[in-house]
Amino acid sequence: MSEPEFSARGVRIARWPRSLTRAGEVRIEDGRLALLTSYGSEIDSAPVSAVRAGRPWFAKPDEAVATVNGTRYRLTLHKDGDGDGHGDSAESGRFLAALKRAARKR
Repeated sequence: MSEPEFSARGVRIARWPRSLTRAGEVRIEDGRLALLTSYGSEIDSAPVSAVRAGRPWFAKPDEAVATVNGTRYRLTLHKDGDGDGHGDSAESGRFLAALKRAARKR
């Protein structure tokens, strides 16, 4: 099994109006984006070419929105998975860049 292109733990994954997990994982591996619970169960996954993601102008710096299989998820990527709500834009920027890189490879 190869090394994931991107992996972030401690991610809050929400599907409006409710939170699905407060300590989930976002992983990009082998051309697929996977959203996982804190226990490793899959919430949703899709090939990166079928995923739309970005950071809306109204989102906080540590947030991104991803549309996976037609479902919109709000991802709050806390720095180091600390969960204190004071993440930085670097982690969400790394996620968006990794998603674009993986999509170009396919």
